[in-house]
Amino acid sequence: MSGAVEAKLAELGLSLPEVVPPLAAYQPAVRSGRYVYTAGQLPMVDGHLPVTGKVGAEVTAEEAKELARVCALNALAAVKSVAGDLDRVARVVKVVGFVASAPDFTGQPAVLNGASELLGEVLGDKGVHARSAVGVAVLPLDAPVEVEVQVELTEA
Repeated sequence: MSGAVEAKLAELGLSLPEVVPPLAAYQPAVRSGRYVYTAGQLPMVDGHLPVTGKVGAEVTAEEAKELARVCALNALAAVKSVAGDLDRVARVVKVVGFVASAPDFTGQPAVLNGASELLGEVLGDKGVHARSAVGVAVLPLDAPVEVEVQVELTEA
């Protein structure tokens, strides 16, 4: 099933990837009432991380921003897996992003703008959200960035 949101993705030259399989004992997304909560989404492309390392060291902030876009796209795929249709997204409520950072790197908010901007491009006003951008020492598989998303769905 695809609708206006996936048409917008296509217009942007994007498509929803397959849902990234869990790396451990969790689900990619769960629904509770009208809310969907995704697990942290890594910037996996075709089952692999295209880049690894710390932002501000092995990975530039601009590369990490692009990876955050990939994370957001993976999060949308996870949302669709439990919502059935992205057109049911009433709004993105909260985005939490983690940036594996070199000790002196302080540009986490700019990196996470990659995810926030993608959600805005795809969902318009429904993509406007609250957000946290957190610097961490290391992420799973040495990923530079990880993003989780919480969305509210429309009534069924």
